Amino acid sequence: MSTSTAAAVELAGVEKTFGDVHALSGIDLTIGAGEFVSMIGPSGCGKSTLLRVVADLEQPTAGTVAIGGKSPHQARLDQDYGIAFQQAGLLEWRTVAENVELPLHVHGVDKVQRRARAAELLELVGLADFAASRPSQLSGGMQQRVAIARALAPSPRLLLMDEPFGALDEMTRERMQAELLRIARETGAAVLFVTHSIPEAVVLADRVVIMSPRPGRITEIVAGRRPGAAAAADLDPDEVDDVRESGAFFAAITAVREALRKGHEL
Repeated sequence: MSTSTAAAVELAGVEKTFGDVHALSGIDLTIGAGEFVSMIGPSGCGKSTLLRVVADLEQPTAGTVAIGGKSPHQARLDQDYGIAFQQAGLLEWRTVAENVELPLHVHGVDKVQRRARAAELLELVGLADFAASRPSQLSGGMQQRVAIARALAPSPRLLLMDEPFGALDEMTRERMQAELLRIARETGAAVLFVTHSIPEAVVLADRVVIMSPRPGRITEIVAGRRPGAAAAADLDPDEVDDVRESGAFFAAITAVREALRKGHEL
């Protein structure tokens, strides 16, 4: 399969067991290039496990996984995806710019290119003035922006995000959601986003994937609702507040909530 035309993520018949624990069952999902997909379900349903399988941090027990037409292992070696977790995971002994440069440093990119890329990304996430700061000098939201910039450093076509805003207060979280949509729009990266928040899943995603209690299965896929926008790339981040007040947004929240309830009953 050509990587230029391949989907960002393709999962077919993915299963994952840990000893006697059946974590994932029969996962089939395709994420298109540039598409934003949220994944939601009850605690312990396998959302994070599935993301880790995509990221080559866990191996599937059965089934196939392709990232841009490549194996997850090859995609990781080629830095085809970036990953961000709930905790920013920044290194205090490195400056903000040096934290952003880290993936490039590990892969042998020369210092001039690393610094230029870090400066470009810090400008993108609105932190150019903090390049020389240490992580402890930043707020939680600012640290998460640095983590996102670090994930973007290799220019990946896919972002994997495991509850990156879960520890933030509500106002900061809403600002970061708009920021992430802007970054996704400007970079063209596809996003697989794990969350426990129904409103967050809906406001961000082109599609919301609903997972059942363990063993985790995809029980339903619900369209994210945005007036006049078919995809994340078409949504002006300045419109996010308007979306949150729209009837379509509340209808989509209801649809996701109902899908979660039905998933519990299966």
